[in-house]
Amino acid sequence: MANDPEVADLLKQTSWQDERRKLRDILRDCGLEERVKWGKLCYTYQDNNVAIIYGMKESCALGFFKGALLEDQNGVLIQPGKHSQAMRRLHFESLDEIERGEDMIRRFIGRAIKAEQDGLQVAFTEKDNLDYPDELQEALDDDPELAEAFDDLTPGRQRGWVLHFSSAKQSETRLRRIDKARSKIIAGKGWNESS
Repeated sequence: MANDPEVADLLKQTSWQDERRKLRDILRDCGLEERVKWGKLCYTYQDNNVAIIYGMKESCALGFFKGALLEDQNGVLIQPGKHSQAMRRLHFESLDEIERGEDMIRRFIGRAIKAEQDGLQVAFTEKDNLDYPDELQEALDDDPELAEAFDDLTPGRQRGWVLHFSSAKQSETRLRRIDKARSKIIAGKGWNESS
């Protein structure tokens, strides 16, 4: 059991509990440090985010922050959403699937650690002349439902939200704005439209 109370709370969640614990054991065995970020188990190498565990409705996922850079000859890494330039994930529907795929999981973790050791960076390309703040990009990477809804917005609504989020000077304010905006975005609304 984890000494960190936040980690312990996440490990008590009933959905994907066994799968989450197995992925956690593998990640820690590979030498990564464990933290809680964005309400999820996150694993770092020399303070750089490497991987994150998601408990989703239909699957448990292991996300790689620089997954777009990882060699994936079999095409098993999944891009969470259209706007996800860096994140790629492995999805699992059972503990057995994780156990059968452990060698593959370890190979991807090794590649992700190597990418950090080599200082590799994802080249984020400009999307429709919009500069997405990091907080928004992370929210879209972490939340497939939000990413799909954001993608479905008209270009003008997308631009309005990006400008609204970007205008905040502090990261905490941007995060609060994104969290508050989620339901409106899911509803297909722009930032200046009433709910």
